Amino acid sequence: MFKKILIANRGEIACRVIRSARAMGIATVAVYSDADANALHVREADEAVHIGPSPAAESYLVADKIVAACLATGAEAVHPGYGFLSERASFVEALSAAGIAFIGPPASAIAAMGDKIESKRRALAAGVSVVPGFVGEIDDTEHAVRIASDIGYPVMMKASAGGGGKGMRLAWSEADVREGFEATRREGLASFGDDRVFIEKFVEQPRHIEIQLIGDAHGNVIYLNERDCSIQRRHQKVVEEAPSPFVTPEMRKAMGEQAVALAKNVGYTSAGTVEFIAGADRSFYFLEMNTRLQVEHPVTECITGLDLVELMIRVAAGEALPFRQDDVQLNGWAIETRVYAEDPYRGFLPSIGRLSACRPPEPGRLGPALVRIDTGVVEGAEISMFYDPMIAKLITWAPTRALAIAAQADALDRYFIRGISHNIDFLSAIMAHPRFQAGENVTTGFIAEEYPDGFQGSAADGATADAIIAAAAVVQAIEAERAQLIDGQLSGSGAEYGEDWVVEMGGTQTPVSISGDGGRFDVLVDGRDVAVSTDWRVGSPLFEAEIDGVARSLTVEKTGSGLKITTRGAGHKVRVLTPRAAELARYMIPKVAPDMSRFLLCPMPGLVVSVAVTEGDKVEAGQQLATVEAMKMENILRAEKSGTIGKVLAKAGDSLTVDAVILEFAS
Repeated sequence: MFKKILIANRGEIACRVIRSARAMGIATVAVYSDADANALHVREADEAVHIGPSPAAESYLVADKIVAACLATGAEAVHPGYGFLSERASFVEALSAAGIAFIGPPASAIAAMGDKIESKRRALAAGVSVVPGFVGEIDDTEHAVRIASDIGYPVMMKASAGGGGKGMRLAWSEADVREGFEATRREGLASFGDDRVFIEKFVEQPRHIEIQLIGDAHGNVIYLNERDCSIQRRHQKVVEEAPSPFVTPEMRKAMGEQAVALAKNVGYTSAGTVEFIAGADRSFYFLEMNTRLQVEHPVTECITGLDLVELMIRVAAGEALPFRQDDVQLNGWAIETRVYAEDPYRGFLPSIGRLSACRPPEPGRLGPALVRIDTGVVEGAEISMFYDPMIAKLITWAPTRALAIAAQADALDRYFIRGISHNIDFLSAIMAHPRFQAGENVTTGFIAEEYPDGFQGSAADGATADAIIAAAAVVQAIEAERAQLIDGQLSGSGAEYGEDWVVEMGGTQTPVSISGDGGRFDVLVDGRDVAVSTDWRVGSPLFEAEIDGVARSLTVEKTGSGLKITTRGAGHKVRVLTPRAAELARYMIPKVAPDMSRFLLCPMPGLVVSVAVTEGDKVEAGQQLATVEAMKMENILRAEKSGTIGKVLAKAGDSLTVDAVILEFAS
């Protein structure tokens, strides 16, 4: 067994590998860029080596620097995590030449399966069913248009070396191909150093099902059940679960055996994933093979009881797998959500900055469920523009799918993050969505179909609204009680408050009356009695209580003269007023937001790739105005209506903050 390994990655996956290595008694070496000098994975490793500037192309993607770090520290093996160099055959060869083991598949398997074009050729040769498409290199946009027309729209354009949702574009027409082909090539080159693109038929109403594999160097390859990753946004996974509510035992066996046959065909060892797209009739087609550990591997670990990182290390050290196919368990249900630094209320635009507060739910037992958190950041950390904006992966396991979903909702309510925008409200809304809870019709189009106009937060049902109002009243009562104890007030005694208040939420004023203390309160909400039991203390951001017999968690934040209370997929602005103040508040004139329709604002912090117009140009609705890159993704900004360009205030190469003005319309 290895004595020391180096992790050629960062963030939560680096921390995840360190955790398993430590349990095995193996010393670890972290690598880091300028942006990650104070990162969690650097603190947790036994040693750390600086490898260059913040851009990945100058640090984490430079194989020579990783090899040099191994030689300098005496690391005997490298775990690549996912992304970066994890699927680069040349990296494996460079390590081998230096006498360093790679904790992953052989270079030949990566070359065969890590490249999407070659993997399709090999899958066809192995007798695996594949999606109709063009398997070969595409010369230019005109060639891409001819191919797409031959296949039939819609088609998917994918960067050959892509992954993680980057370098993918859906085209419904020739115009889409002409507009998106070159952008797909650029994204592939920027993120993976490879600008080759392939095109395949897009299966409508699809489910994304993947089979987890593990193989050793002794000829054993075993499939570890499936994961359902159908909840996606822009081809990036948002929610994953294992097993799939769609897959039957017969389908699981057929998919698993195909995946194993393909892996054996290319001499695959270590952990890997074969991804399939499944139609409504339960037919399935090979998409690609990821020759690495997947982001969503924890849900497989939860239902099988296996540590995939440990197995990868043992296989790389030459050990045989300690179990057979018949030994693989399928125990309970696991769900993973990806907590991202992005703003779902602004089209999921990425958010960067400092995590001024980051308090995750407590890992471990939560009722009948278990909560697991995989993260690479802590409170005070910086979310950088240079890397993926993931904050954490929140995983829940329970005996049944319904209980796992309920545990996710409860755990998300307990997550408190401030300083940057995040997607917790959106994840919570998905957990509460009837279509997701039913599980029968969850396709890759779920988010686009259910939120066609974007996400605006979940409406609070009656019980949730009562809980929010009651919680606000209890917070006010506890704070008022403390205020009455303050010494040195002008009147010689504390301020006196009665039992009657008015809670203002969503433009509606609700009269409440509250009595009780010592953690037990009776709140009369518009004539309905709501019992609240809590040990909340002033200043705590988490309000945990039993409200009308239901355990609830709400985050509470002071916002000027009111509160922001967040629970079950939405944040609610609330004010608790005295009856007289509430009466006077009805006469207040609402503040009107300024008209910014004359400006094109940068929707996120990012780099201007291009500006497609000049001063005096006439533009039509839908016309491309500028392209901004953030988190390695290009975002095309379009005109919302026809008009004339007045001033252009930004140029290619400019680094802009959110809401910076790119151009101004004259009319």
